Amino acid sequence: MENKDRNLYKLDELSDYKIASNYSDVRGWKIVDADNRTIGTIDNLWVNKDMKRVVYLDVKADKALIEDSRNEVHDAIASDNGREFVYKDGDSHVIIPIGSVSINKDTKIVMANNIGYDTFRNTSRYNAQQNFNREYERRVMKSYYPENDPDSVYYSDDDSFYNRREFDNK
Repeated sequence: MENKDRNLYKLDELSDYKIASNYSDVRGWKIVDADNRTIGTIDNLWVNKDMKRVVYLDVKADKALIEDSRNEVHDAIASDNGREFVYKDGDSHVIIPIGSVSINKDTKIVMANNIGYDTFRNTSRYNAQQNFNREYERRVMKSYYPENDPDSVYYSDDDSFYNRREFDNK
């Protein structure tokens, strides 16, 4: 999102934004899938400035998840099944909608409630040194929630994109 219309920012970029006292700062916490398998560590939080709230967790993928994905790339190329696996060096981060997780303050572990390891393994990643765009958000949402209507707000270009249960952090 390298344009004047940029609206998502990493919390670290916003010196005037703080986490509300009734929420946990989950940066640095481990995140697991629905079966308690490690996905990675929460590196940052993506904030929608217009809505003044966190919409995504920025997760640095666990090395094992990345390695499993690389094995999948080799399998896909070998079978030539046309699946799209294009990961470049440095593509080690994935976004997770804030409403798709539950937070355990006691163990300091975040759980992706209904997203399994294979889904994370096959979800498009990005390089944390670059910002992502709405098309990346759409691809990720479709990988997490393929049952949703393709003509839904996934294709919206305004903030209504975030007006769905997957982004509700209450």
